[in-house]
Formats: sequence, C-alpha cells, structure tokens
Amino acid sequence: MDRWTEIELFVQVAEAGSLSRAAEALGLSNAAASRHLASLEARLGARLVERNTRRLYLTDTGQEFFARAKTILGDLGDAESAVNATALNPTGVLRITASLSFSLNHVAPLLREYTARYPNVTVHVESGNRYMDIIDNNIDVAIRTREVEPDSNITIRKLAETRRILTASPRYLAQHGVPKTLEDLQRHKLLIYTLANKPHEFRFTQAGKTTTLNLKGVMEANDGQILRAAALDGMGILVQPSYIVYEDIVAGRLVPLLDDWDLPRLAINLAYPSRKHLSAKVRTFIDFMAEHFEKMDYERKWTGRFGVY
Repeated sequence: MDRWTEIELFVQVAEAGSLSRAAEALGLSNAAASRHLASLEARLGARLVERNTRRLYLTDTGQEFFARAKTILGDLGDAESAVNATALNPTGVLRITASLSFSLNHVAPLLREYTARYPNVTVHVESGNRYMDIIDNNIDVAIRTREVEPDSNITIRKLAETRRILTASPRYLAQHGVPKTLEDLQRHKLLIYTLANKPHEFRFTQAGKTTTLNLKGVMEANDGQILRAAALDGMGILVQPSYIVYEDIVAGRLVPLLDDWDLPRLAINLAYPSRKHLSAKVRTFIDFMAEHFEKMDYERKWTGRFGVY
C-alpha cells in the first residue's frame, strides 16, 4: 500500500466524516479506501477510526495522528508548490558554451529576451572553438556542430542543419575573377579554417559525383569571425557554414560561389548532461532555443541554395 495515499485518505476521512466521501475525493473505490485505512491502522498498530451504523469518528489516537498528518500533508503541498514555482521561474547560473561565431550571431542576440522572460537566471557564456568537456567544466548546455558525443551521459537535441558554402566579396571577385569550375579554385586565394576536419581537403558533391580538392590558403585562422572579416576585406574566398555568412549574402556583402556543389553539411545540436529531471534553467533555455530556431526557419534558410554566380 502507498503510505502517502493511506495518510491522505485518513485526513480526508477525518475532515469529511465519511469513508465514501473521502474515497470519492481521491478517486478510489469504497473497497480500496477501506483497504488503505485498514493497512494504515495495521502498520501503526492502533485504531484510528471508530464506526457504527450512524456515524464515523476518530479515536483519541486518531485525533492526535490527524493533527500531525494534516501538518505533514500541508508541508508536502508547500514543498510541491515551491518546486512548481521554481519550474515556472527558474533561478541560478546557466553555463553555456558555443563557438565564438555562434555565440556572437545566435546566442548573444537572444539573451536579452531570455533573461527578460526568466529574470532570476544569470547566464555565463564560455566562448571557444574547441569543444569543452561538458561534465568536467560544469557546462549546462553546449552548442556543437557534431553528430555524436563520446560520452553516453550526454543528450543531444538537434537545432538545425546547415550547408558549408564558398563566398567572396564583390571587391575580391572584381580583382581576381569568378571561379566557374572547381578546378578554378586552385588559382584563387582561400581563407582556411584550421579547426575543420582535414582543413585543406575539400570534398565537393554534385548529382552523386564527388570531387576532392586539396587547397592551400592565403590566410589561415582558428576562428570563423577572423576569416569572415578577411573575406569582407577582399582577401580571398571563404569556406564557412551558412549560419555565419547568411546575412552577409542577403545584404550583398558576400557572394556565394559554385553553389551548385555541396560540401559536407553540419548539424547544429544542443548537448547537455542526461538527467531524468532537467533543472528548470536548462529546460527553459533548451526549449527557448528550439522555439526560436523553428520560428526563424533557420534550417530552410541555411540549407537552401543561393544560385550560381
């Protein structure tokens, strides 16, 4: 028998003065209610309720137990209310990690809205282009562009998929010409992201055909924003995920190149420690990010084609 149900039933019986009304309030049958009450009395080794044909009343022991049990149930209700309030109004420090580019473009612009919605949460952002160990660094949510986590205790939730595309500034193209074929890239100046998997190897696919090029860079860096700034300054051709350069393309600051070819795509995921019950600050941030990405239709934008220049 469930001890809490037994105690709750007993309190209901004492307050209602009726076993049947107490059973109805708790959604129990009369037979089940009788079994719960009998089980409670057997466990306590005391008679709590006396019944005759006309009425039901508490024994002296029952009166004392009723006062204590009602206080316990009240305290439990207060505790549950406090937890529910915390769930609706999360508190504490939320530790997030993401790349510098993602932090600048897609985390920092959202924090004002998130903290306005949840004012008791303080957000701490660890920006870095190498993946931090989530558990060792006490990270609540990491935003990554990899499909799996080596630690089985980490849960992954996909936010969006993004293409990787080639872009250059109109000034660079005016000075150096527009590459019309993949082979043309060999004579152009490339801006290389050194933390990519095999940064000098580019595997292009079109209609089932794959072409792999090994390209040297006129400039290399371990941060996409440095390379983006160089591309905007006309230094060369940039190869970066669409989520970094999409707004530059829409604004005409960068021009997509050879867009009928595909490079391997990236999945943008939320990664967080697996727990049966997520803390309110983590759950609200995860839901907030997923809601925003869906509203902005990012996956459709970032996986679409811009056309061949």
